[in-house]
Amino acid sequence: SSARVAVDAALLDALPRARIVAHFGVGYDNVDAAHAKARGMVVTNTPDVLTDCVADLAIALMVDVARGVTAGDRYVRAGRWLKGAMPLAAKVSGKRLGIVGLGRIGRAVARRAEAFDMEIRYHNRRQAPDSPYAWEKSLADLARWCDFLVVATSGGAESRGLVSAAVIEALGPKGFLVNIARGSVVDEPALVAALAERRIAGAALDVFADEPRVPEALLALENVVLTPHIASATTDTRAAMGQLVLDNLAAFFETGRALTPV
Repeated sequence: SSARVAVDAALLDALPRARIVAHFGVGYDNVDAAHAKARGMVVTNTPDVLTDCVADLAIALMVDVARGVTAGDRYVRAGRWLKGAMPLAAKVSGKRLGIVGLGRIGRAVARRAEAFDMEIRYHNRRQAPDSPYAWEKSLADLARWCDFLVVATSGGAESRGLVSAAVIEALGPKGFLVNIARGSVVDEPALVAALAERRIAGAALDVFADEPRVPEALLALENVVLTPHIASATTDTRAAMGQLVLDNLAAFFETGRALTPV
């Protein structure tokens, strides 16, 4: 399976002989894992092999939206440079980074951000005992504190709308939001309104609530960077993900145990 296909209870029940759902991706919120397990099925995903590429894109999007990289490209191509200099941008190095979800990907983002001398804090449901970074129990407080808020938490019912209108408001007019998690985690209408009204400085989004459809209002905004869910989309990573799917299937049918069950 993949993120483009909903593996719901109806589909699972239509496959009475199926024993395993081998998912191509780390997030499996499109799979009814609880129903699968109730039927005695194993669900697997592809963790670790995509961590680096997803974290790389998070940093790239953060730099892009703050420094105006793709905005600058549009500026030059439209001939606007001939009429005057582009407006000044925001600095990244030395700023405050808040990470929503300090899992594998969140930690990889943090490691990269250290090279930018950023001060790092995070929000999880529970404090990570082995983390060198400060934990913020309140996501709104984290948003209020940081300059950049990177969303790296898993999708699903528990995180739906986690980055609410109140959290977006707390980020403030100088704050930037980067989402490389799931579109469902962010209140998309509230984000669109905040961007349009300049109540936050900008956003960089690789994921959306109803992919591949993107709100027309987002497409019209200059203070947002949009990419088509490409965080893991490199040849190396997609090959590794595909191999892990095959390895999970082989291990399950040979030994009865998958390599990366969820």
